Amino acid sequence: MANVTFKGNPMTLIGNEVKAGDKAPDFTVLANDLSPVTLSDTSGKVRLISVVPSIDTGVCDAQTRRFNEEAAKVDNVEVLTISADLPFAQKRWCAAAGLENVKTLSDHRDFSFAESYGVGMKELRLLARSVFVIDSTDTVTYVEYVGEGTDHPNYDAAIEAAKAAN
Repeated sequence: MANVTFKGNPMTLIGNEVKAGDKAPDFTVLANDLSPVTLSDTSGKVRLISVVPSIDTGVCDAQTRRFNEEAAKVDNVEVLTISADLPFAQKRWCAAAGLENVKTLSDHRDFSFAESYGVGMKELRLLARSVFVIDSTDTVTYVEYVGEGTDHPNYDAAIEAAKAAN
């Protein structure tokens, strides 16, 4: 498993670590309207999955904005931002941020994404900051488990991976 800390404290990640080259595991998360969303709902596209501990924090806010801004410039790439925040909090954040095209998804109910991708921080019941790029054939082409949960991911590498997966 990846080694992750949050504010310097070691975290125990639950679930299965995913590596580039793996078949992307399926998951079920909730959209802002509480409808279920699975990996197959976005099939045929390149997916950049931006995982954040909580949408309401500075780094998570910046990460969500940056990936959605950058990926909007790349054809056939869909950005999914996943956190364990309640769907209502995600919807409120999107409205307050003035972002209409951001796709935020909640893993709060089943922790399905957390377990499938090995990003569940057991001690906090939050998701560890990470980025996954999945190509249109559902193969994982890029993985970053950010070592310290309060650090930013490597935006440029993830965007380049999304472009290359197209």
